[in-house]
Amino acid sequence: MTKSGITRRIDELGRIVVPKEIRYNLGIRDGEPLEIYTSDNSIIIKKYSQVENIKDLSQNICNIINDVCNLEILISDREKIIASSNNLKGLLESKLDTKYKDLIDNRESYISDSEDIIFNIHAYLTIIPIITSTDCSGLIIIFSKQKQEENIKYAKIVQKLIVQKLDIA
Repeated sequence: MTKSGITRRIDELGRIVVPKEIRYNLGIRDGEPLEIYTSDNSIIIKKYSQVENIKDLSQNICNIINDVCNLEILISDREKIIASSNNLKGLLESKLDTKYKDLIDNRESYISDSEDIIFNIHAYLTIIPIITSTDCSGLIIIFSKQKQEENIKYAKIVQKLIVQKLDIA
């Protein structure tokens, strides 16, 4: 645990302000949900990730898409990779670049016309956001060695499976 040297008082309603510097460093946006835990004598505040809550389902989906379609796939929350096909296991927990965080913020898809590079991998990319009823929760990233229009179809199937589970949960 890293000490910041910052102290804050709790107000009469039990609220505490998380300093701007800490929110910025952790990528916490205004209005973003946080989880609160207790451990021994400590209160732990953690960014809440809807997608991370269905990590096992996301991992199973990655494995199925890889087995059936022979495509490499990553699933992210707003900050990092949370699931991957077997050949990309080394990328789990890798932080997303600003370029991909912008896709999340803008709720945009991206389909490369030529080979692109992500996490030092050269491939054609199909990237679509995971949009639930309230927010954009992450990305589905499909890699292929050739440009294939059907990759967007696979990405949308994955998106529907994840969004349906998030809306139910």
